[in-house]
Amino acid sequence: MNPIKDKFLARLFNRFPSLLKIWARQAKIVSFSETPWTDFTGRLSHSRLALITTGGIHLKTQPPFDMQDRDGDPTFREIPSDAAPEDLSISHNYYDNRDADSDINIIFPIDRVRQLAQFDEIGSVNRRHFSFMGHLTKRHLDSLANQTAPQVADLLVEDGVDIVLLTPA
Repeated sequence: MNPIKDKFLARLFNRFPSLLKIWARQAKIVSFSETPWTDFTGRLSHSRLALITTGGIHLKTQPPFDMQDRDGDPTFREIPSDAAPEDLSISHNYYDNRDADSDINIIFPIDRVRQLAQFDEIGSVNRRHFSFMGHLTKRHLDSLANQTAPQVADLLVEDGVDIVLLTPA
């Protein structure tokens, strides 16, 4: 694990997308034959919204995501709805997060979601949001698909969430 190398590559791929395309050709991408989906039939102005990000966001008081494990970290962090942007941090080396470090709303738009509720565009903001680390491979894919993601889905159902806004890293 070399965080300097990982951050360098993330910045290089950001600056030269053609290099990313070359790298992606050899990457083993997981695909699924079915994607669970529920059409939204309600009214936005009466709906509860939660954020989910794969940007490796966490409270500064929470343990960072494990960047030492080359296969990623299949755990999640719960982010309280009232968390201030300055209380959040990013522990993810596989994307160029310099801009998000200066404005967390770029990858975790908590202030924008609060504004949607303030202007009655949505009914309410959920009491908690969830963050994952988007880089997962090999042995962690199974635990994400069969343990962590269903656990978060159950928590969202328990909270009465109608809409989830996913912000990928």
